[in-house]
Amino acid sequence: MTTMRFFAAARAAVGQDETTVDATTLDAALRSVTAADPDRWTALQERCSYLVDGVTTRDRSTALDGVATVDVMPPFAGG
Repeated sequence: MTTMRFFAAARAAVGQDETTVDATTLDAALRSVTAADPDRWTALQERCSYLVDGVTTRDRSTALDGVATVDVMPPFAGG
């Protein structure tokens, strides 16, 4: 199981700070999230960066085997 933590606009779209998923890839994990605002969540995923156990990626095919935490990081003001 992997804990997904949501920040800023991602937290607003999903409607919670974190959730636990059982997925083999980042893409599968993102698709498994039940969002409070599904349209916003779907659109936002394309602009996010992801920290997979502290390593930045945008590659949604990244394997999650043995991964404890994925941080979902939308673009922030000024960056």
